Amino acid sequence: MKSNVGGIDRILRIVVGLVLIGLAVTGHIGAWGWIGIVPVITGALGTCPLYSMLGFSTCPMPRQ
Repeated sequence: MKSNVGGIDRILRIVVGLVLIGLAVTGHIGAWGWIGIVPVITGALGTCPLYSMLGFSTCPMPRQ
């Protein structure tokens, strides 16, 4: 799969995902916090299926 998630976007996804998972583990937000797995995975892989469907990318354009 082609990468469509840029550097800052990847970092933010991973951080937000880990925070959500941490809050779920500690019981502060309940089971909904486990949805944080999705941004962690998309941030780690560098690709987002939703971005692909919408034709969106946060990756920098390659220099020519």
